[in-house]
Amino acid sequence: MSRVLVVGGTGFIGSEVVRQLSERGDDVVILSRREESENDPKHVAGVERLIGDYMAPGEVDLSGFDGIIFAAGHDIRHVAAGDDDEAFWGRVQREGVPAFAAAAKAAGVPRFVQVGSYYHQLHPEWAENDLYVAARKAADEGARALTDETFAAITLNPPSIVGANSDRGVRGFARLVSWVRGERAEPGLWGPAGGTNYMSVRSLAQALIGALDRGEPGKAYLVGDESLRYAEYWQWIADAAGSSHTIGERDEEHPFQPDRFIVQGRGNVIAYEPDAAETALLGYDRHDVRRELAAIVAAVDALPPRS
Repeated sequence: MSRVLVVGGTGFIGSEVVRQLSERGDDVVILSRREESENDPKHVAGVERLIGDYMAPGEVDLSGFDGIIFAAGHDIRHVAAGDDDEAFWGRVQREGVPAFAAAAKAAGVPRFVQVGSYYHQLHPEWAENDLYVAARKAADEGARALTDETFAAITLNPPSIVGANSDRGVRGFARLVSWVRGERAEPGLWGPAGGTNYMSVRSLAQALIGALDRGEPGKAYLVGDESLRYAEYWQWIADAAGSSHTIGERDEEHPFQPDRFIVQGRGNVIAYEPDAAETALLGYDRHDVRRELAAIVAAVDALPPRS
């Protein structure tokens, strides 16, 4: 049994990591900025917490852990109106993540696995013109540069992640489910041109734990599952929801997939197959997106009506 700290353990990805680690018998601790709340995913209830902020690593005691999984992701959705983009990405990614990894190394933690992003591993040239991609690249490379005989830093760079493991997440999907069933007049049943790779949160958590156990020190792994056009992905949701509607495609901005969230640019597709040997090493399930979508639709249908 290992003692593992999950940074961002109450979040979307981190809470699934906590669930899987706990189920296999590890001693799991969550690093969180707040105490336990009824809004947390149910499967993290009662898990030990270390209160602190990864952006203030000097205030957190990281000693005594056999490994850390860093899942406190910040992406484009977290940039608030009025934020200075360069300062924000510097704080939460470019400087923040390597500084936390350095604190873990100084505390004697032997293994550190972080969740990155697929953009810079597939297209490193994008970092020249996109602050978000540049910051992700710097966080990835900065943490892994700390690797030596005492410290193994590993990055997993995943695509768009599919899942809903909290009431809030399920309610967020409820809008999509009602839409693909034709229960909303607007917007029309179409998706924007382009697409990307998708991966279930369950598969990503499996890969992160596999990297913690068996990942090569200093390596960045490109992980993923299904490459789909946006309209095709929404059609999969429609199929899971038992809808008879067909989701079309238009080369227009869509309110459910705004252009500012499409890093590669509307009309372009990020498609790839993860390396088979790396997939086997990390031990994560492939072709898991349909199962995840079916589970989400079932959770949406089980929601109590709003009062």
